[in-house]
Amino acid sequence: MRGLLYTLFAVLYMLITFFGLGPVLFADGSARERVFTLIVVLLIYTAVTLALRLILKRMRRR
Repeated sequence: MRGLLYTLFAVLYMLITFFGLGPVLFADGSARERVFTLIVVLLIYTAVTLALRLILKRMRRR
C-alpha cells in the first residue's frame, strides 16, 4: 500500500514539475508573470508535500 502511495505521489511531482516549471523556464512572458507562476508552483509543491506527510502519518497510526 505504501509503495503505491509513493508511486502515485512521484508521478504527481513529475507532472507538477513538467507542467509547472516548464512555463517558468521557457515562457516568453514578462519576468513578473514568471515569478508569479513560480510562486504558485511552489505553493502546489508545498500542498502536495503536506498532503503526503499527513497521509503517511495517518497510515502509521493504524
